[in-house]
Amino acid sequence: MKILLIHQNFPGQYKHIAPVLVQMGHQIVALTPKVDKPVKWQGVQVIPYKITGASSRDIHPWLSDFETKLLRGHSCYAAAMALKAQGFEPDMILAHHGWGESLFLKDVWPGARLGLYCELYHLSAQPFLGFDPEFPTPAAEQDALRIRLKNLNNRLHSEVIDLGISPTQFQADTFPDHYRKRITVVHDGVNTEDVKPDPAARLEVTGGLVLTRDDEVVTFINRNLEPYRGYHIFMRALPEILKRRPEAQVVMLGGDDVSYGARAPKGKTWKQIYIDEVRGQISDEDWARVHFLGRVPYDRFLSMMQVSRAHVYLTYPFVLSWSLLESMACESAILASDTAPVKEVLTEGETGWMVDFFDKDALVDRLCDLLDDPETRTRMGKAAREFVVEHYDLRKVCLPKQLKWVEKLSRTEPRAPTD
Repeated sequence: MKILLIHQNFPGQYKHIAPVLVQMGHQIVALTPKVDKPVKWQGVQVIPYKITGASSRDIHPWLSDFETKLLRGHSCYAAAMALKAQGFEPDMILAHHGWGESLFLKDVWPGARLGLYCELYHLSAQPFLGFDPEFPTPAAEQDALRIRLKNLNNRLHSEVIDLGISPTQFQADTFPDHYRKRITVVHDGVNTEDVKPDPAARLEVTGGLVLTRDDEVVTFINRNLEPYRGYHIFMRALPEILKRRPEAQVVMLGGDDVSYGARAPKGKTWKQIYIDEVRGQISDEDWARVHFLGRVPYDRFLSMMQVSRAHVYLTYPFVLSWSLLESMACESAILASDTAPVKEVLTEGETGWMVDFFDKDALVDRLCDLLDDPETRTRMGKAAREFVVEHYDLRKVCLPKQLKWVEKLSRTEPRAPTD
């Protein structure tokens, strides 16, 4: 078969399945704005395209999100037309439609089957909106209207999707019933052959300090340090954690930007806002035990998880982070928020402990209890890894299910675009 992959940050979720499809003898082509010139990646022909056009300065704020997706969709359409002119006719298209690139691909190839990576459908009801009362929207009574428009991209894709795939039940279930019936739940997978405990792991942090499994290391990870992933809650717990754990080394990963929620006030970052809020409560000696590593290569991330004595994971009811499952695969002792996406993969007292997202005092108490209980940490860490190996292992569980989904898509009658 000829298969076209669409991802703004290729390979993204196709990192594992694309090379396997190549090995199976399929011709795999990818369109992405990530590269500047055509390249071969593990047998995949990767073709670049440029995103043209600019966002309108005075557009209604509710439409600005969709306008960026429209610009991407129109640019990808132009690239697809050029590819079609060269004689390429895909049997199927696999796309992450979250950024809008695949909006018009059925207009280019109406006979191609379209499989979408369905990450999230935005819902206006609690707890999806208004979960954190600290950050109210300016006009809460209009949230349903705004969110309805935020779903324009999702809604337009609902007319052309042939099959969808979603990594968790929580994410799949955010989609309306008519959409949901086309979605199969299959996680991207964790390569448990590489993501595993390492008693000899070492992690260099600030000042040249090297941490090992012998150290009391508390870890916290966000792609970007922001409230959506509980950064503000963890930072407010930090002074008491440092006070009660004089040997603890606290290691945090995450950038200064925003991945999901609202941006910080102009000229500021969420990272610095909450450092400023708590810094006066922490002595210089204790602050020297706090290590912000920013964004790091994957092997350094793994070393961090392998030396972690307790890993704290907090999140709004939102997309589940890959890092939680990867930390479980490393046999980390997990203390997480008791929010819906977490409860899908974590069982209280068996594979981890959970705490109310907003209760920083309970977070401190339970974290200290966990650090004082090596037997529980070991038991839960081993159970967490066993759970990930059984349900989320890349090679034995997730890749076979993904390939089965691709096969099902190949037998699905394609839907033509509608007016």
